[in-house]
Amino acid sequence: MAQRLHLVFGGELTDPQGVEFKDLDKVDIVGLFPDYATAYSAWKDAAQRTVDSAETRYFIAHLHRLLEGDDSTSAAGE
Repeated sequence: MAQRLHLVFGGELTDPQGVEFKDLDKVDIVGLFPDYATAYSAWKDAAQRTVDSAETRYFIAHLHRLLEGDDSTSAAGE
């Protein structure tokens, strides 16, 4: 089975409904994972540690899509 890399990261956002970080120097890079299941587990652990902070969110980035050149992951005009 092909390796499908995922990046888990998060931090405090300027708006809990948005995706802009307050301070990029303080973004928490949880790690790089070989599949979605392990990335999800790491995401869940990180999110649970920060459950009391409404401004803090964690994300899973599907790096394998970027590496494979999947056009559906790129935003229009970028």
